[in-house]
Amino acid sequence: MKIVVDANVPAADACFGPLGEVVRVPGREINAHHLADASALVIRSITQVDEALINQARSLGSPLSFVGSCTIGTDHVSLEALASSGIAFASAPGCNAEPVVDYVLAALALACERRGESLLDKRVGILGVGNVGERLAARLAAMGVAHELCDPPRADREGQQGFVDLDTLIERCDVLCLHTPLVKEGPHATRHLLDAERIETLKPGSLLLNAGRGDCVDGQALSARLERDNDMTALLDVWEREPAIDLTLARQVMLGTPHIAGHSLEGKLRGTHQIYQALVKHLGVDEAVTLQELLPPPALARMTWQRALPVEEVLRACMRAVYEPRRDHDRLAQALATSSPAQGFDQCRASYPLRREFSTLSVELTGEAQGMAKVLAGAGFRVVSG
Repeated sequence: MKIVVDANVPAADACFGPLGEVVRVPGREINAHHLADASALVIRSITQVDEALINQARSLGSPLSFVGSCTIGTDHVSLEALASSGIAFASAPGCNAEPVVDYVLAALALACERRGESLLDKRVGILGVGNVGERLAARLAAMGVAHELCDPPRADREGQQGFVDLDTLIERCDVLCLHTPLVKEGPHATRHLLDAERIETLKPGSLLLNAGRGDCVDGQALSARLERDNDMTALLDVWEREPAIDLTLARQVMLGTPHIAGHSLEGKLRGTHQIYQALVKHLGVDEAVTLQELLPPPALARMTWQRALPVEEVLRACMRAVYEPRRDHDRLAQALATSSPAQGFDQCRASYPLRREFSTLSVELTGEAQGMAKVLAGAGFRVVSG
């Protein structure tokens, strides 16, 4: 059996090698000819699997019977076309939710530090309460940070209690975090959910962070607001028209990263392993590879704090020991300054350096430092009392 795999899927040989011949192809280059004799396709979000690709592959006699996306989103895949062709599909919901929350907390902590403010004093609005949004809300609650939730589809299904509408969210909150999927049509369409009108209603001093889908924010309108007033702070990991993103907007944001919020080693390997599990189930064979077998030990496993410092100072130090978002901002800025910005954007993702999750770091607190346990544990670190 031939399995075509995006070249950037980690541990592909370890997971899929025992099942057949693994052929690695850069995600944007995968085409019908690669699938002509392939039984399975394993991708990430940059590969478009639409009706045209499937029909072309079928015309070449492709035996394709399984497509797996090692990502949480499915807007790059035509589920209808796969179903009508009898091709099984699996994605990896929740695989990178934890590193996205790490990214959000690190980015917000950085922005607050630069503005001379406290993250713990903010009221955070979460737009989209799925795998990521729900985890973010849980961590904020554990840290003692006030927050509000907005998720119209969930509110329709579960009732309005616990949710507010988007305009109320914008009015009440100092920080707005977007974690919505891209839905192009219907009553809960999310394309340009933050349109020019809503961007104008963001309060001066607001923090806007988008780690969901780039098309959920009208980038041109956001750029116009930042150019005219420069009275708010934007933190963007996702962009319209990736990888050919708006270079003006990229220069205007406080933090701009190349769609890597979920790119921890754990998140990537979870995605690969979830698709591996789906494929072995599809084939009717037993699992032979565990996630723990794929994970190496972290380079930094433990920090010790012996006396009380300002808790946000300690929080930022722990975050940066594991993940420093400014590194990703600087790498993207350098890539966008080249003669081929779109290629540079993709290269930043393809060559992304090793990154671990907050949960891999044990933080030992002794003496008076034990008073910081609630905030540090809430943020996602493993707290050990000395």
